[in-house]
Amino acid sequence: MSQYVIEAEVKEKPRFTTAGRRHQHGTDEQLILSELDAESVIDHSEPGDMMELITFGTVRETCPKCEEAHLKLVLRQRQVRMAHLFCGDCHSCFDAHYVSGAPALTI
Repeated sequence: MSQYVIEAEVKEKPRFTTAGRRHQHGTDEQLILSELDAESVIDHSEPGDMMELITFGTVRETCPKCEEAHLKLVLRQRQVRMAHLFCGDCHSCFDAHYVSGAPALTI
């Protein structure tokens, strides 16, 4: 299992914050991506069968393997055992958590 630390872009702090909007909190909020075995995350019914995988938007993090493609959020669904980030280019799956160990993909 590979792990990647994603450095957050630190931009000038906004003067005003809007309720409900996210903002950077510092280094303890760095995101760590751990590569997951796709077989342990997604149920495949039959080899060669087409699978419908519903994504719920693209996140700002890019794939640490491709280094170009933005990851997509995949929530639990019929054939998906756990929420994860997915790269549509190299078909890699990643779990995300913070340096503190808190999961980043829980609702």
